[in-house]
Amino acid sequence: MASCSKDYLEVDPEGTALEENYYKTAEEAYSGLVAVYDIIGKQAKGFENMITLLNSGSDDHYTGGGSSSDGSQLQAFSNYTISESTVAESYWDDFYQGIFRANTLLVKLPDVDMDDTLKARYTAETKALRAIYYFELVRLFENIPLITTPLTTDEYYTVLQADPTDVYAQIETDLIEAINDLPVTLELSTEAGRLSQGAVKAMLGKVYLYQDKNTLAAEQFAAINGTPGSTSDYGYKLLDDFSALWDVDNTYNSESILEIAYTDASNADWSNWGYGDDEGNSLNVMVGPRGFVRTSGSTAPDYATGWGFNIITQSLYDALEGDPRFDETIEDIGALAEAGQVEYEKSYQDTGYFLKKFMPLTEDVSTGGGATVLNYKQHVYMIRLADTYLLEAEALGGTGTRAQALLDAVRARVGLSSVTVSLDAIYAERRLELAGEGHRWYDLVRTGRAASALAEKGFVAGKNEILPIPLAELENTLLVQNPNY
Repeated sequence: MASCSKDYLEVDPEGTALEENYYKTAEEAYSGLVAVYDIIGKQAKGFENMITLLNSGSDDHYTGGGSSSDGSQLQAFSNYTISESTVAESYWDDFYQGIFRANTLLVKLPDVDMDDTLKARYTAETKALRAIYYFELVRLFENIPLITTPLTTDEYYTVLQADPTDVYAQIETDLIEAINDLPVTLELSTEAGRLSQGAVKAMLGKVYLYQDKNTLAAEQFAAINGTPGSTSDYGYKLLDDFSALWDVDNTYNSESILEIAYTDASNADWSNWGYGDDEGNSLNVMVGPRGFVRTSGSTAPDYATGWGFNIITQSLYDALEGDPRFDETIEDIGALAEAGQVEYEKSYQDTGYFLKKFMPLTEDVSTGGGATVLNYKQHVYMIRLADTYLLEAEALGGTGTRAQALLDAVRARVGLSSVTVSLDAIYAERRLELAGEGHRWYDLVRTGRAASALAEKGFVAGKNEILPIPLAELENTLLVQNPNY
């Protein structure tokens, strides 16, 4: 569906209704808010999830899968043959669907009969979510329409792309306006997964950093980071054990700033997978080794078989080898196979190295309804504290006492000694600390290192820093394709 077409903009969001008499009560407003939140699940939900995409384009991963045509849009991004015909439309459509839902709710909320404080919070959450979705779009495509109210019929086909500077200005405005009406901390028994002041400040810091507004970025990060290694005023603290980050049951821990929830209880099946009402983590099955079985008497981990995507490159293996985070990041299935411990079907571009952070064990397989492979429950971190520590150190120019302390804290958590802080040291630490979590490609692009790091994969400077706009979005609209596509 084309996001700027009449057909798209008249589609009711899944799980909500847009009749004229709706949004009259707090309960209906909450239902609308849940619908706005739902799009954030794209980080790991559905085949066309963000983490798998962004990993595929980086120097740390090959797309993998069953063949060179398996997940064609991922393969095209990985080898930089991507075009307007091969880019998946959902990377555009889904976020505009979230923006459409947000715009609709923001128009309706002023007239809802509900507590003013609660209404202010709903408004803040909706604005912040709209900002997050625009941040995803402007980073992916750069030249996008800026739509802040529901469009009229006459506007469907005439919307124009905005100056990216104006998009960033709107993102900043939404986030800044949201902060004070959000809670400092969440009641996890009833509010887990919702936006807090800390999550929005962290997102605002990232937005500033992407625009080279480093002083403003550092201010936001400093507020939520506090004293490196200690508990901040927002309650954030690095976990003592890096491996605990990947414990499926260790949700909403002290390092989690913005966490995306998934469940094994939505009974997702092939008929509704990727259509909005499935709530499982698809990344889990995607990164597991294909045809995996343990041999008789094997002592290898009992992984669930998967689809073999996001194969880890030799480059990342070499960078992490000897690092204390290696064992929680990479599983060398190839070595286990050579030792006779397991058997598996090699993926396309197989190296034998798999992304352990998200590889499910058989004990994690859902016992509920639907297709079991579509109903994994591992949460993912969209922002965690080690990420913001390193971003603040970068915003500080990679120099000074505080930048050194921030870098040291991340390294000390895993038992590594101090290294002299610099931008290169921070970039190297981000690669190792956040491997496989979907940050590497953006880090390379925004710091001007992509052309060099990704040259062997076919990256073209001045073109591949952004994706092509999907063909369906260009037809019968005034949108213009991105440069050099």
